[in-house]
Amino acid sequence: MSELETFPEAGWDKVMDTNVKGVFFLTQKLLPLLRQAASAASPARVINIGSIDGLKTATFDTPSYGASKAAVHHLTRFLAAQLTKEHILFNAIAPGPFPTWMLSTGVGFGGKTEGVEWNAVAERNPSGRVGTPQDIAGLAIFLCSRAGEYVVGQTIACDGGVVGTS
Repeated sequence: MSELETFPEAGWDKVMDTNVKGVFFLTQKLLPLLRQAASAASPARVINIGSIDGLKTATFDTPSYGASKAAVHHLTRFLAAQLTKEHILFNAIAPGPFPTWMLSTGVGFGGKTEGVEWNAVAERNPSGRVGTPQDIAGLAIFLCSRAGEYVVGQTIACDGGVVGTS
């Protein structure tokens, strides 16, 4: 039975609360500190975490997750439109397949991330591998650096080519 058939028991409210409302209300509470830290010479940065499932149709039958992550991407653009003039820059990263608890449960590894064989997942990725902490860290460092200062309101897929080649 699909998530669509079990709605509302599927937990849409919890997914939206966590992934969208959580981002919005945390940003709201941190806004005074972001404003205090922001200047024209050194803007404050916010990086929201979305998902490639918010950019394309998901592999798994989880429309609530994909819809919530698409909402995070759009919220990122709205916040950028409102707050860039105050030197607070918003962007989002949309991770693809990384060896996380969530992906592990989806592919049958029971939440384990180490000591399991990720090759089956890697083979379905255009890059032939799953992501590493260095992949995400490098993108976050770029967005927080002077080099990323002119990138505003964007959602950048970090997925080994899943979205770009779909």
